[in-house]
Amino acid sequence: MFYLSLLLATGFAFQSAPTPSAAATEAPARPAISPQERGDIYMARKMYREAVDAYKQAPASAVMLNKIGIAYHQMTDLDSARKYYERAIKTDPQYSEAINNLGTIFYARKSYRRAITEYKKALRITPESASAWANLGSAYFARKNFETASEAYQHALSLDPEVFERHSTTGSTVQERSVGDRAKFHYYLARTYAKAGRNADAIMYIRKALEEGFKEREKFTQEPEFAGLRDDPEFKQLMATEPRVL
Repeated sequence: MFYLSLLLATGFAFQSAPTPSAAATEAPARPAISPQERGDIYMARKMYREAVDAYKQAPASAVMLNKIGIAYHQMTDLDSARKYYERAIKTDPQYSEAINNLGTIFYARKSYRRAITEYKKALRITPESASAWANLGSAYFARKNFETASEAYQHALSLDPEVFERHSTTGSTVQERSVGDRAKFHYYLARTYAKAGRNADAIMYIRKALEEGFKEREKFTQEPEFAGLRDDPEFKQLMATEPRVL
């Protein structure tokens, strides 16, 4: 007690331990996202112009140049897309994604022979690219080389079971989805799925082919690829009715 009185008399006072400031207790700030990450977010939101601006702020690389090309491609600015794909290839001649994407530019301009050349070039580098195989099939289909197209589609499906169902606008590879004769295209997809034993998908594409006016209906009951469907009740019903042509 004596010591306490002495301390108080001489001006000393007891203080509690300092409490941490609010700033010190806050969670650490999240690191700022990179220009590439920002561009990817814009691409996912289909804000392609903003994606281009973001990607251009990132250090130049084959990957980034290719992504800029894809953003321009999504805006249907094919001249700018081609320029950036070619710049990506010049930066890295083994970058198969950009080579494939350059092929899609030729495809869009109906230069199917040149598209095939680019797709084959990409596949020599990355033979397991399902998207490039699907693109190669579409280019052969556009040239009416249907059996070769079918073989390419079959190979694409063996590499990626969802290759024809994926619709993402992000990523590094463009997959061409425009074909002239939708009815015949869906017939060949139906045959591809039937051959792979994916009956539900095959029936879905048979229906699409018929709704789009496919005339060679007998192919579904005569061709060996569809043999596994013929006892399916849904297939039987589909063959027995006349779908409304869209």
